Amino acid sequence: MDTFCTVQTAGHNTIVVYAIDPKTGQLALVEHQSTRGRIPRNFGIDPTGTWLLAANQDSDTVAVFRIDAKSGRLTPTGNSVQVAAPVCVKFVPAN
Repeated sequence: MDTFCTVQTAGHNTIVVYAIDPKTGQLALVEHQSTRGRIPRNFGIDPTGTWLLAANQDSDTVAVFRIDAKSGRLTPTGNSVQVAAPVCVKFVPAN
């Protein structure tokens, strides 16, 4: 399994990571990871697949995670940005 799927769960303040079996399409749970905030409304994965940013609406933060390319696991970096009620994360290409 080398393809991964992530979903946020606002009720539990977590990001859930699943591995996708490329032959069967079956999902296998990899982990539940705290979003390091309250009410995650959205998350974004950078174009390189290295970083995940989680927008936590009720704690006014965007938390930064590193994505392990082999396992799909998330590692909190300890970095976050204060943003008033973030609800969306979007990566915009630099020109």
